[in-house]
Amino acid sequence: MTIGRVVAQYRGKYRVLSDNGEFWAEVTGKTVYLASSPLDYPIVGDLVGIVELGYGNSLIESIIPRINVLQRKSAGKNNSQPIAANIDTAFILQSVDRDFNLNRFERYLTIVESSKIKPVLALNKCDLITPAELAEKKAILENRFKDIPIITISTLSGEGLDDLKKMIIPHQIHCLLGSSGVGKSSLINRLLGKELLKTMEISAQTKKGKHATTHRELFVLDGGGMIIDNPGMREIGLADANEGVRNVFAEIEQLGRGCKFIDCTHQHEPGCGVLAAIESGELSDEKYRSYIKLKKEASHYGLTELEKRRKDKKFGKMVKSTLKQMKKSK
Repeated sequence: MTIGRVVAQYRGKYRVLSDNGEFWAEVTGKTVYLASSPLDYPIVGDLVGIVELGYGNSLIESIIPRINVLQRKSAGKNNSQPIAANIDTAFILQSVDRDFNLNRFERYLTIVESSKIKPVLALNKCDLITPAELAEKKAILENRFKDIPIITISTLSGEGLDDLKKMIIPHQIHCLLGSSGVGKSSLINRLLGKELLKTMEISAQTKKGKHATTHRELFVLDGGGMIIDNPGMREIGLADANEGVRNVFAEIEQLGRGCKFIDCTHQHEPGCGVLAAIESGELSDEKYRSYIKLKKEASHYGLTELEKRRKDKKFGKMVKSTLKQMKKSK
């Protein structure tokens, strides 16, 4: 068996890079039979054990235990959708012209913090605004997200690319997260030094980005660092993200320790430390509303998952009881 890294994921097919070269790969029938969720299948960033079949083909026999999995809630469903595995740093990318949104940054930060991945906030397309406007946006980010690295980039002029390259550490995995049209593929093309990925213009009608990237893919850069390009995400649903909410909104969690009631929801109770901070101006109303919304969403996902496990357990007991009765009847 050879150890390889999953560098691309398609429907039912993978590309795996090992010391022996690059292979097309499929999972075994046993994996398909035993899989109970998408997390049981290989994802980009995984180290896997493969058996080489010849002619550039292979079978994935096993998945090496992961350090972490970046995931979100599937759109319109309560299942979690894995994005990538074994990530060290996530660059959360927004463009300064149309995509700048603090609440969206907080959503991405929540799923990143939940997986214990180091976040970096990146403002792209800085050539589209004046230096004064850029400084203002950066100050807003620094005030809202303390102690999180912030970089400004222009793939057109090359501004900030050297700062980004310094953050890409050899033998570590980095990923780009952001909506369609923020310039993820263009940025990777600049890092690779060639136009490898297709890029698309912003729609003139909707003012939204178009999907240039249709699948997740990992690229190895000249310095040995690895970076993953992800399709743009318009919806960032929270899956199992309670810890991420606590980390991103640590300031509010700290204020909550001064509440009169232990089970305070920070919405209407008397003696609430969080509501008092809003009244005094210590806490912004916008950040508070974002906190309440994300906390409710993460809690709802957790409760639904608990209900699902209870139903599965109840169904398992019913099947066991039915089989027992059938055995007695025979």
